[in-house]
Amino acid sequence: MSSSVSSNPVRGRGSAITRWTLICVALLFLIVFLVLPLASVFVEAFAKGWQTYLDSIRDPDALSAIRLTLVASGIAVTLNLIFGLMAAWAISRFSFKGKNLLISLIDLPLAVSPVVSGLIFVLLFGLHGWFGSWLDDHNIRILFAVPGVVLATIFVTFPFVARELIPFMQAQGSDEEEAALVLGASPWRTFFSITLPNIRWSLLYGVILCSARAMGEFGAVSVVSGHIRGETNTLPLHVEILYNEYNFAAAFSVASLLSLVALVTLVAKKIIEEKAGLRGGRA
Repeated sequence: MSSSVSSNPVRGRGSAITRWTLICVALLFLIVFLVLPLASVFVEAFAKGWQTYLDSIRDPDALSAIRLTLVASGIAVTLNLIFGLMAAWAISRFSFKGKNLLISLIDLPLAVSPVVSGLIFVLLFGLHGWFGSWLDDHNIRILFAVPGVVLATIFVTFPFVARELIPFMQAQGSDEEEAALVLGASPWRTFFSITLPNIRWSLLYGVILCSARAMGEFGAVSVVSGHIRGETNTLPLHVEILYNEYNFAAAFSVASLLSLVALVTLVAKKIIEEKAGLRGGRA
């Protein structure tokens, strides 16, 4: 009975039609909403030639935006890497009250609008905020300065490393680590010899996602930066300013750098998936 059903030619044609219909719809969706917009960025970036493109990238304000983006992203990724390792280790290896609350708090930036995230820092460090008067009395600038940009970037990106490590370390278990400790290895030796090698691909995956998110962040950084040209503008903010000034060639030229970051992230993600056998974004 089952053999006759599986070999039914009508059923086979129906399955093939459904399969190819779904594939065509998916490809059409990707072309319309991903490939064409991405291609248009590079077409517009080079519309006025290489010299215009290079001049837009080498503009002092653009170089300042690139430096600030790299600095903020570097600090955010480094701190999130440390936090992610500590949080994943605590959650996957220990039982304690409030574990579920900690996991929920880690996910909080993913549920909160980036603009709201920026407003949180305004409420904390603004002139009329909780710590605004004290900061003003001590001549410490956080909002509309580099520290505010860094803090906003850290806030919106800190779930990425932790959320990649926690499920993987929970599924992996701690048998190897416990065996090493029983055999006399120190905790640090166990971490660097067993734990870190086992989680390296998942960790690298989280770092790549965190880096891409940090460099492309707009909403939270826009609120706290003050849009001071040459000082607190990151690349996404610089693109917005250029576009609002109708300097489209320069805007798309700078935007192409962010598009390249996205493409590099995609390639790195694919390489890690192939190398480590990741599926669905996890080791």
